[in-house]
Order: sequence, then structure tokens, then C-alpha cells
Amino acid sequence: MIDTLVIIFGAILINNFVLSQFLGICPFLGVSKKIDTALGMGFAVTFVMGLASGITYGVQKLLEYFHVEVLQTLTYILVIAVLVQFVETVLKKTSPGLYQALGIYLPLITTNCAVLGVALINFNLNYGFLNSVINGIAAALGFTLAIVLFAGIRERWTTAPIPKSLEGFPIALLTASLMSIAFLGFTGLDLKKFFLYFANFNWSDYQLYLGRLF
Repeated sequence: MIDTLVIIFGAILINNFVLSQFLGICPFLGVSKKIDTALGMGFAVTFVMGLASGITYGVQKLLEYFHVEVLQTLTYILVIAVLVQFVETVLKKTSPGLYQALGIYLPLITTNCAVLGVALINFNLNYGFLNSVINGIAAALGFTLAIVLFAGIRERWTTAPIPKSLEGFPIALLTASLMSIAFLGFTGLDLKKFFLYFANFNWSDYQLYLGRLF
């Protein structure tokens, strides 16, 4: 259980794909002007990453069985492309407004290095099927957290007194860099020790300690 929590919170905070590993920057900058659109992109990426992590695990086993591991990257991209096409079709039928808002960035999930990156990271870390899916979903939630926070900040720019020389893309890059620096604060956090401490926490001993203090 603790190892699972370490994977989840590690992927969301410490190893955030956008703000720590700098993957998935294109949709992060392109679809973050409104919170609703950013949230829609986050859900789409979460769906694709979660499924891609599970499917690529099985694909990898097939590649190893037939000794064609050299095709790993190609097959992973094909799996991601099929999943993105499925998401695009569903959104076009069920939510045309969100489909129009996401625009070109929806099919670009196919070439989103974060989706391919999480599949390769799962392989390099020797994760099993369940941990691969968990890591994929957690990484996507980290992406969603970053893009929604960024969108919230960008919505405030409409009323902010931004210098003319920083309007548009310059202020976006500056804000993203400051967010990245903020997330670096999680780097030194030992999640395993953190969760073990709370797992072994004894409330009665703590109450006794407080009683001695006061």
C-alpha cells in the first residue's frame, strides 16, 4: 500500500511530468487559457495515459516473446495513436464544444512526449501491470494539476497590469518557470519515510507527549 502511495504522489508532485521533467509542454502552453478547456485536456490525457500504460505493458511482453524489442517505440506510438483517435471520436460526438476548444491539441496527444514517456518509464522501472496503470494515471493527474493551476493564473492576466513587453508568450513562460521552481520544493521529500511515519503513528503516545508539555 505504501509503495503504491509513493508511486502516486511521486508522479503527481515530485516527478511532475510538466514542471519537473518538462514533458507535454505543447498542450500545457497551448490549451491553458481557460480552466474548463484545461480540465478537459487533463481528463483526455488521463484516459489515454491510463489505458496506454496498461496496453503497452502487454505489448512489451509480446515484443519480448517474439524478440522484436527494437519495435518498442514504434508500437507504443501506434497504441497511443489508436487511443487518441478513440477519444477524439467520443468527444466529437458527446461534447462538440470541448472538441472545438481543444482544437489541434487533441490529436497532438498522439505525439505528446508525456504519454510516450510514461510508457517508457514504466518499462525502465520494471513496473508490473497494476503499477504501470497506477503510474500512468498518477502522471496524468500531475499533468492535469499543472495545466489547471496554470490556466487559473492565465485567466487572471486579463485584469492584471502586465507590462506590454511581457504580454502573451513571454509572461506565460515566466509563469511556467516560477511554477516549476515552486514544484522543486517537493524534490527532497522522502515519501516512503513520510507514509511509514503516519502508518506507525501512535496517537496515545502523542497525547502523552502533549500532556507532559502542557
